Amino acid sequence: MQPVTFALYFGNRGFFPETLIAAARQQMQDRLEALGYGTLLMDAAATRYGAVESAEEGRRYAQFLDENRGRYDGVILCLPNFGDETGAVAALQNARTPILIHAYPDDLDRMGFSQRRDAFCGKMSIMDVFCQYGVPFTALKPHVVDPASDAFARNVATFAATCRVVSGVRNMIVGAIGARTTAFKTIRFDELALQRAGVTVETYDLSSVMGRTRRMDDGDLRAAAKLDRLRAYTNCGNVPAENMLTMAKLGVVIDDLIESERLDAIALRCWLELEQELKIAPCTLMSELNERGIASACEGDVCNAVAMFALSAASERPAACLDWNNNYGEDDDRCILFHCGPVPQSLMTGKGEVIDHPMFAKELGPGCGFGPNTGRIAPTPMTYASMKTQEGKVCFYVGEGEITDDPIASDFFGVAGVARIPGLQDKLQTIGYGGYRHHVSMTPGRVADGVKEALTRYLNYELTEL
Repeated sequence: MQPVTFALYFGNRGFFPETLIAAARQQMQDRLEALGYGTLLMDAAATRYGAVESAEEGRRYAQFLDENRGRYDGVILCLPNFGDETGAVAALQNARTPILIHAYPDDLDRMGFSQRRDAFCGKMSIMDVFCQYGVPFTALKPHVVDPASDAFARNVATFAATCRVVSGVRNMIVGAIGARTTAFKTIRFDELALQRAGVTVETYDLSSVMGRTRRMDDGDLRAAAKLDRLRAYTNCGNVPAENMLTMAKLGVVIDDLIESERLDAIALRCWLELEQELKIAPCTLMSELNERGIASACEGDVCNAVAMFALSAASERPAACLDWNNNYGEDDDRCILFHCGPVPQSLMTGKGEVIDHPMFAKELGPGCGFGPNTGRIAPTPMTYASMKTQEGKVCFYVGEGEITDDPIASDFFGVAGVARIPGLQDKLQTIGYGGYRHHVSMTPGRVADGVKEALTRYLNYELTEL
C-alpha cells in the first residue's frame, strides 16, 4: 500500500501566543515524515501566521483541500494553542476524509500569558462545535500529547488505519461468484443495505466461470504461469497433474474477472459444483488471492469479504476468513479457529500441503476435491471481526486476541489455530444472540480501534459491543 498522506491544519486564536505556530508546523511535518507518512501543508503565507483563526482563513483552507483532493487520506487538525472554532468549521466541514484533532500539552514551567497554550480547552471547544455542525472527527487519548512522544506515534498509527479503512471500504466492489449455497442460510445478506453503505456487490454466474475454465486451452501461457506460481506458493506434490492444471485455469479465470471488473474482494460459492464439475476445491487459489491482498471469503460470504478487506486495510497485512469451530479442552478463553485452506501463506507457520478434501471425498468419492492448503496458523497478536446486514443496516463486531502456539492434533484437517480471547464465552453469547454468522475474519496485529473508528464514525456502520 502507498503510505498515508495527511493534510495538516493549524488552528490559532489571536490573543494566544502565535509564536508557537511556526515551530509546530515544522515539528509536525518532520515528525510525521520520520514516522513514514506523507504530509501536505498550505503555504504559511496564505494566512496571517500560517494557521487558521477566522472564517475567511478557514475558507482559504477549504479551497486548498479542494485543489488537492485525492492527494491526502485524512486531515490532522493541530492545535499548538487554543484554535478558532468558526475557522475550523469553515475549513473542514466538507473535508470528506477522517479528521484527527490533536492538541499540544502545556508545560508546567511555561504557564505565563506569552507561553501558555490552552490547547487542552481549545480541543474541547472544537469537538463541541464540530458536534453541533455534524462534522465527524477522531479524538484519541491522551487528550493532549507531545508530537515527539510514543503516544503520539501510536495515535497517528491508529488514525492512519482509520484513513485506510475509510478510503478502501467507501466505494469498494465485491464480486459474488455463484449464488449462496442452499444450506448456508447463515451467509444471507441485504445487498441494498451494503449499497447504501457504499459497498457495491456485483454478481457472477458460477457456471460461466466453470465454462471459461473448461474452454481454456491446455497450452495457455497464462495457465502455465499460474501453475508455476501455485507450485512455488505451496506444496502440490500429491495433486495429480490434471487437477493442478484445472486449478491453474480456474485461477486465471478468477484473476481475469477481478481485473476486468475492478473487484476489491470476492466471495466464492466453493462447493459442491466446482468439485462435481471440475474435480477441484478452490481453497489454495483463495489462499493465494488473500496473500496478494485480494480479500477472498469462502462459501459466498459477502459480508465477511467486506470485514476481511477492512481488517487488511487497517493492518496492512492479509486477512483470513475462518470458522468459530471448536472448543479447546476446558479452557474457556481458548477455541480453535479453522477453515479448509484459504488462509494466506504469510499467516501460516510454513508452506501448506495441498490435499484431496476429505469432506468431498466422502460425499463425491476420492479425487473430486483437490485444493485445500492444509497447515497451521502462526502465533500472533490478532484482530478479529465479522459483519451482517439487518433491518437495512450494516452491523459488525470487532475485537482483539492472539493466536497461540498451543498444539492441535496432527490429524486435525485444514488450516487451524488456537485463539485466546479474554472473556470469550461472554463474547460468543453476544455474537450468537446478535445473529452473527459462524464465520469470523482475522488479521495479524492490534488494529481494532482504527477499524471501529472508521466503520462507526465515518461510514455509519452499527457496532455490536462485545
